[in-house]
Amino acid sequence: MKNFFAKFMFAALLTATFSLTSCQEEFEELPDNNDGKSIEATSATATLIKGTSSKDGSYDNIVDGASCFAIQFPYNVTVNGLDITIDSVADLKLIEEILDEIDSDDYNLQIIYPIKITLSNYTEITINSREELVAQAKECIEGGEDDDIECIDFVYPIDLFSFNTNLEITNTTTVESDRQMRLFFAGLGANDIVGIDFPITLEKYDGTKVVVNNNAELAVVLENAKDMCDEDDDNDYNDDDFTKERLDAFLVDCPMILQEIFRDSQEQTEQYLEFIVDFKENGTVITKDNDGNYIEGAWSTNIGVNSKRVELKLEFETLVDFNLDWFVYELNNDKIKLFANGGSDRIILKKYCDLSGNNPNDNLSDILGECKWEFTVPSSSSIGVYNVKFLENGTVKFVDENGSVFTIDTFTTWALEGNIIIFYNANQELIAEKWKIRSYTETQMYVDIYNEDEVMYQNVLQRNCEDGAACSDADINEALLGQCKFKITNLDGTFFEELYIDFSNNNIHAYDANNTIADEGNWSLQSGTLQFNSLSMTLANYIGEWSVIECGTDTFKLERGEEIIVLTKACD
Repeated sequence: MKNFFAKFMFAALLTATFSLTSCQEEFEELPDNNDGKSIEATSATATLIKGTSSKDGSYDNIVDGASCFAIQFPYNVTVNGLDITIDSVADLKLIEEILDEIDSDDYNLQIIYPIKITLSNYTEITINSREELVAQAKECIEGGEDDDIECIDFVYPIDLFSFNTNLEITNTTTVESDRQMRLFFAGLGANDIVGIDFPITLEKYDGTKVVVNNNAELAVVLENAKDMCDEDDDNDYNDDDFTKERLDAFLVDCPMILQEIFRDSQEQTEQYLEFIVDFKENGTVITKDNDGNYIEGAWSTNIGVNSKRVELKLEFETLVDFNLDWFVYELNNDKIKLFANGGSDRIILKKYCDLSGNNPNDNLSDILGECKWEFTVPSSSSIGVYNVKFLENGTVKFVDENGSVFTIDTFTTWALEGNIIIFYNANQELIAEKWKIRSYTETQMYVDIYNEDEVMYQNVLQRNCEDGAACSDADINEALLGQCKFKITNLDGTFFEELYIDFSNNNIHAYDANNTIADEGNWSLQSGTLQFNSLSMTLANYIGEWSVIECGTDTFKLERGEEIIVLTKACD
């Protein structure tokens, strides 16, 4: 300290020798020009120092809803009728734990007045009522835009001195705390100049320490710290600090059930009761209601430019109540609470990991492959007026208005990528037309039909299982592959001649009344549809696909368009 004074005074006096008639403004520049270790009381650097040493009032926002002041310990509150004495920050955590146990935000927290608050400049004020507290809270600036710099702290002790423009030392002191630092600067006059005994150490919000050696370095470090972190200065909620990475991991961990939703301060929970929300790692979010309706949207997280807080953006075409940039005001092991617009909009979601093995998109392939799908507007695809059947082996078939099943060269196979149905042609080349499933149930799906990323049509496909399999492929196989033949007749019980057929492995044989083979070929079974192939004589007209519309212990009924045939078991 003595060396500092000696060097400083020598430089000042030397300059004064050559500048006895200089004006006051020139004289005030003397310390900065010679040693870089002094600060004018009204300078920007002095303002940064006062901001860094200000009282942080955001730690008790859960009680007072204001970041620019803090309530002095001890004081008393009641939470849903429970009396609590607040003696320390640890007791504030107790309040948070109590509120976390409440599934909704319907709670009552009251402060017992009078209380004493400390402002950011360490002024103390007695507050006698809630009205007085609210009026004082209106002076706060939300979102970390106030003068309080909370992302970096001075490491004390720090030696300071001040002198006036006549080079007279007016004060010397060692400060041990933010309060002492702020009050020291508050006591300076407009013409006072402050010296700091460098080097000094500062500590960032993440524990990193930085050493500064002069006034210029100090100004840079403090200015950069203003936007370095989330200062947690929202005045309405007890949001827990967390990173974007932690939020992302929480969202995709398990499906969640919606427990509460408010829009414009009006509760909308009833219409979304037990609503399932499932966040996917690819940025899609799928919802499911109690009626089995699925709706897909998009989600993303980012750090707010102004607030430096993590935001969750939700986007749906139809669920407008969810379409907001949400902030998180609580995040624990199994629950997340979101708010927007000062708290008038809020959502509570709770993890439901039991759904993780049965989330909304898992059974889409099964639903698609069980029945045919009929366009509400038949011309909405280049496929035309045909209905569609998605088979389990990846092939896609089409059914015309007469029930005939056939293949279209440009749509021979299908695959599901997320919620988008893609098609391949006969050469296994990906075709341009795709169907994006916007939402679906077990009986219908809403699709955007687009080409080269341009939506051409929107349509609704209705599921029609009337001509689907009446029993499983396994049951049909077990019955057909027995030791018995089947008598084949048409629906009215007559046939142009008495014929019997058998099924062995992939082969089929047709026998006449004399038990002589009259025809032979092969057969296959897929999703309740029997395919007869390579028949060339007696049964040549029956080549093709037949849907099993009825099955029993001894009888099968097959349909192709308007034709219906019956297979009746005939064991020797």
